[in-house]
Amino acid sequence: MNRFLRTAPTRRLLSVLAGICLAIVAGSTLAIAASGDGPLPPPRPLAQAIRGALAAQTVPGIAADIRFKNNLIDASELQGADPLLAGGSGRLWVASDHRFRLELQTAVGAADAQIVYDQGRFWAYDPASNTVYEGTVSTGTGDQPAKRHAHPDAVPPLATIQQKLDRLMAHLDISGAIPSDVAGQPTYTVRVSPKDTGGLIGGAELAWDAARGVPLRVAVYARGDTNPVLELAATNVSYGPQPDSVFSIAPPAGPKGVKVATHSISDQARGRARHGHGQRHRAEITGGSAVASHLSFPLDCPGSLAGLDFSSVRLLDVSGHPGALLIYGHGLGAVVVLEQTARHASARLPQASGDGPGLNLPTVAVNGVSAQEIDTALGTLVRFTRAGVSYTVAGSVGPAVADAAARGL
Repeated sequence: MNRFLRTAPTRRLLSVLAGICLAIVAGSTLAIAASGDGPLPPPRPLAQAIRGALAAQTVPGIAADIRFKNNLIDASELQGADPLLAGGSGRLWVASDHRFRLELQTAVGAADAQIVYDQGRFWAYDPASNTVYEGTVSTGTGDQPAKRHAHPDAVPPLATIQQKLDRLMAHLDISGAIPSDVAGQPTYTVRVSPKDTGGLIGGAELAWDAARGVPLRVAVYARGDTNPVLELAATNVSYGPQPDSVFSIAPPAGPKGVKVATHSISDQARGRARHGHGQRHRAEITGGSAVASHLSFPLDCPGSLAGLDFSSVRLLDVSGHPGALLIYGHGLGAVVVLEQTARHASARLPQASGDGPGLNLPTVAVNGVSAQEIDTALGTLVRFTRAGVSYTVAGSVGPAVADAAARGL
C-alpha cells in the first residue's frame, strides 16, 4: 500500500503471497478480525481508507516481530521439519532503499529460515534441505528510495477507486474498511470472498496501518473454518531508519549452495524488443490436436476426470520444453493437470530420509504407480511419473477428487 513498499523490488515476495490469497479465495463468512487493546482508527468508507493508504507518507524503514501460522498440512502426515510448513515466529527488517531481511524460527535449537536482499544481491537459507540459494536481482532502475508523487493528482481520486471496487464486487464479496488494531497500531481490515463457492478456500483478510498504509497482517481461511490456515502478522512494529549491519550479513557457512539465475526487468524488455512484441502477442496454441502435435509424448486427454468434464487444453513452455495444461471443470472447484516429459519436469516434491533434513511426504497408488501427494486444507496436489511422462494434478479439492482424477489419466 505504501509507496515505499509498492515500488520496492522485494515487494515481489509480499505481492506473491497477496496474489495467492486473492486468487484462491472462495465465498464464506469470516469471523470478525481479532482486535487487541490497541487504538482503533475512525470508521471510513473502504475507498477512502484505500486512498489514504496510497497517499501516505513514505516510511524511512520498518522493524517488526512477526508470526507465521501454517495449518495447511496435518503435521502427523509429515516426517521432518520445515519452518515454512510448520510455521513459527521471527523478525522482519525493511530499509528505505529496499533492503530486506526476514528470519523465521521454529523449534528451539533449530536453524532459522532466512531471506536477505541487499543492493541487488539476495540469498535465502532453507534449513529443511540445508541449502543456501544465492542470486542477483535488478530492476534496471537502480535501488534508490521511492520518490513521492510529483503532485496529488497522481493518487487516484475516490471515484476511480470506487469504480474499481464496484467492478470487483461483481465477482467478489468485499467488506468495508473494518477498524482494527495489529501490533498496537490502528489498522483497517478488509475481507474478500468470491461469489463462486466452489473449492475449499473460505476467504482472505488484509490489514494495513491506517496512518502509513503499510500491510501488517494477511490471512487465508478454509471454507467453514473461522481460524486462518495461513497467517502472516506483525506482533510488534517500529518505524525508522535501519542500520546497515542488519542487512550486511553473510549466508550460513557449511550448507550446500545453489546459484539462482535471474533477469532484470530491463533485460526482459530488451528481449521482447528483439523478438518483436514478445510472447504475449504470439498465437496461443489450444485444442487437443494442435497441442499434441507439439509434444514429444502422447497427450493424455480424457473427456472427463473425477466427474468433471474436460474444459480446455493449451500448450505450455516449461523451462524451454513443451508441456500441456489441461483443465477439468470450471471455477474454483476445477482440477488442472500438467503433463510434461519426466526428464524435463521440475524436481520432485521435497523428500528426505526420516532422520535427515527435509520432509517425507505421503504417497498414494495411482494405477500401480507410486505418487506423491500433498493434502492441505485448501486443496490437493498429486504428482506421479509413468512411461517417461510426469503428471501433476492439482485443485482446490479434497484428496478423493484429486486421486480419482489422477487415476483417470
